[in-house]
Amino acid sequence: MLPKVMLALSGDRFRVVYRLSGFGSDVRQIAQEMCVEQTIEFPADLVADDDIRRHLIGQIDDIEPINETDHFVTLSFAEEVAGKEFPQFFNVIFGNTSLRPHIRVERLELSERLAAAYKGPRFGRQGIRDLLNIHNQPIFSTALKPMGLSARQLAEQASQYALGEMDLIKDDHGLANQSFAPFRERVVRCVEAIENASSKTGRRTLYAPCLSASADQMFDDAHFVKECGAGAVLIAPGLVGFNVMKALADDETFGLPILCHPAMLGSFTASPHSGMSHFFTFGQLPRLTGADISIFTNVGGRFSFTKDQCLEIKSATHSPMHTIKPSFPSPGGGMTYDNVPDIVNMYGRDVVYLIGGALHKRGPSLSDNCRELRETVAMHLQ
Repeated sequence: MLPKVMLALSGDRFRVVYRLSGFGSDVRQIAQEMCVEQTIEFPADLVADDDIRRHLIGQIDDIEPINETDHFVTLSFAEEVAGKEFPQFFNVIFGNTSLRPHIRVERLELSERLAAAYKGPRFGRQGIRDLLNIHNQPIFSTALKPMGLSARQLAEQASQYALGEMDLIKDDHGLANQSFAPFRERVVRCVEAIENASSKTGRRTLYAPCLSASADQMFDDAHFVKECGAGAVLIAPGLVGFNVMKALADDETFGLPILCHPAMLGSFTASPHSGMSHFFTFGQLPRLTGADISIFTNVGGRFSFTKDQCLEIKSATHSPMHTIKPSFPSPGGGMTYDNVPDIVNMYGRDVVYLIGGALHKRGPSLSDNCRELRETVAMHLQ
């Protein structure tokens, strides 16, 4: 038995709602094991009746049956267990427990004090609207592609998009620092092309290069992008880490909007019974770690997200998280001119519509195709 430990704790706790599938009457036992596994990871029977047992070990707040074998289980954790860094916070939410099957994170319920410790999106929905001077209308975004084009060719494509009055132009997430379009050359050329086009249209267009360098180069590249005047960045936290995205969002010397790309995150949500929910993975988690815009795969495209899952994500981008600002949902990978009515009905105006390949298929003039898309969406919004 360990000696008794007395701790100075605030008493404030945050909550995580999990779905436990297939455990039936064993659900309370599994939940108790999670309380220990996610905190002290030590034999609970060796802990005295002290502050470690009473406060640091997780607590079962609620068990709600879904059916005979499945349950929603709400666990609460002392704020102090999360520490002051995001990796430990994420670890408490789903560290070792992620190694067990049939357990899924559904949503996070932050305490007020813990929420205040996370800045979240620097701009959020309203900040992005203010940057672009677009109010009460959707924002339109597209991607530079395909991989293999030179930096000059990608810049020409960017120019056509900007002349078509697209609001956001991002790198495809597969554009890195390849020989055919080196990162820094691509950024310089695309910024110049977009600025020239914007001077003709009178509209501001933000360019978001993809940051995918090694850890020791990432922040140098980010500040290079800012100095060039790009206006935003794209990050895939499933590849580079949510903590990297958060650090960049919190960096007062950087201060650009961040688009979160979903690459590698699909494995988190592939199972309805294990991993993490769409609500948490593409909504709450990017907001918590500083993404102003969360990109996800839309229903009806080449990916398997359902309408309900997409609406879940949309809801999570603006669900209450104390002082953390709402982010923009950005459905992509399935928007065409034909399905505009359905997509507008799903997402309305508070959204960043992301369209890629369909712009190229529509006709030979990318700028004309962009303007047609805007007009089609505007007609259905009315």
